[in-house]
Amino acid sequence: MLDERAAALAALAVEIEACRACSLGSQRTQSVPGEGNPHAELLLIGEAPGAHEDAAGRPFVGAAGKLLDLLLNLIGLQRPQVYVLNVVKCRPPENRDPGPTEIAACSGFLERQLALLQPVIIAPLGRHALRAFAPEAKISEAHGAPFQGETRQTPAGTTLFPLYHPAAALHNGALRPTLERDMGALSRALPAARSAWRVARGGAGEASLSEIEAAAERDQLRLFESEAQ
Repeated sequence: MLDERAAALAALAVEIEACRACSLGSQRTQSVPGEGNPHAELLLIGEAPGAHEDAAGRPFVGAAGKLLDLLLNLIGLQRPQVYVLNVVKCRPPENRDPGPTEIAACSGFLERQLALLQPVIIAPLGRHALRAFAPEAKISEAHGAPFQGETRQTPAGTTLFPLYHPAAALHNGALRPTLERDMGALSRALPAARSAWRVARGGAGEASLSEIEAAAERDQLRLFESEAQ
């Protein structure tokens, strides 16, 4: 049985699939609402689906997704332990950058997903995803550390930790060591981020964090069981 958060995310995914608020809704093959552990501490956010994602209806399933999986493995995580989504839920034609009206059409969905997920850390992947939270920030300056500037949409107590998009490291191999170091820095930032997350939620935050950790342990157990079969 789905818990309340997972059920709410699934219901939102149905709304996203039915959305035709911009032209992308009638041009894409499938919407890509996002997927992962609904109780994850880490939320990774990309810009928009590409061709592979459009075909599969899942985020980060192409070459950039494979690299993302490897980067998560470096810090002891696997994809089922985190949540992954995009700012824009449908693929722009020819993988072009999404336009302002397309981003605006999806903004309500992103806002509702953030409110449901309440992650400890949000990692925007690349400059376009970062702009959804810090429009004036530059990924070349902000990557690899908790963002200290003013942000929008970030839930109370959540740490914004920008990273280069994995696709950038595929196009420019010199960025891969930087991305690997930044993932290590994210892992090291997690304890302090947890503390900030708790403080923002007061006494209720302790219980919520315990629930998240328990749910993550259950998901990890299921992952091990599935691998053993």
